[in-house]
Amino acid sequence: MARKSYRFGRWLQLLGFAMLLVFAACSTTRVDESSTKPRSSVSPAPGQQEGLLRVGVSTNAPPMIYKQAGKIVGLEAELAQEFSKFLNRPLQFVELRWAEQIPALLEGRTDIIMSAMSVTKQRDIRIAFSTPYYRTGLLALVRREDRSRFPTGYKGIAGQVPSLRFGVVRGTTGEQFVRKNFGRADKIRVYNTSQDAVNALTTVFRVNRIDLLVHDGPILVMLAAADESGKLYLIPDYMTEENLAWGLRKNDSQLMASANRFVEKLKQDGRLQTLIKRWIPFAP
Repeated sequence: MARKSYRFGRWLQLLGFAMLLVFAACSTTRVDESSTKPRSSVSPAPGQQEGLLRVGVSTNAPPMIYKQAGKIVGLEAELAQEFSKFLNRPLQFVELRWAEQIPALLEGRTDIIMSAMSVTKQRDIRIAFSTPYYRTGLLALVRREDRSRFPTGYKGIAGQVPSLRFGVVRGTTGEQFVRKNFGRADKIRVYNTSQDAVNALTTVFRVNRIDLLVHDGPILVMLAAADESGKLYLIPDYMTEENLAWGLRKNDSQLMASANRFVEKLKQDGRLQTLIKRWIPFAP
């Protein structure tokens, strides 16, 4: 996807307050697949099939999908709960490593991927995507002590590629973007989770250090806001524009149609924006 740069505005000044709202949402809004289902705000389509709705999730991407006190929470978790009520089917989360998401779907171990997955041409070859529900992009996280190295954001990064060590999360659009656009980098190190990459960014052992982490915007904002040490700095310049959607098997036309109806209904009645603002207060 072609790069489109966005400058953050006033939300940077309000980030501290905004993240308090995120944490408040995290503490009050939890998804428990064994709980009694409350009434849905969206009317289900007639004649929906029964049976478990098996939702593939990778619970390491706050505020989109993660675990808190043993419960799966986040924007995707709440959307999954709403979707299960829309279908009148009980919800079962299937926790998987990110690299297992598409294989598990194609092998029939899950019915849908609801785990902050970006729509890409490569993924679209193997699976189908629902109507997108959120637009985001890639950002870069660096050490605060190094912020002066990147005064011009994305352009500053591009101008130093041969001397930089990039960190990316395996199988993400961040990895694809860095390999395509920053292939001349000194090092490109791949990690299983964003937290692993942050650890490499802040380690005192220089031989294992990376200079920046390129990853999904909402996830990096959450990581930066949760950094009590003050060692991290988020470069406020989007590198890409991406759409998040849910992944389904190409031959599952019935579930695809239901997912699209669900997204459109949430958009029309304003419920989608309400949920997004609850978990991502700085969202446009």
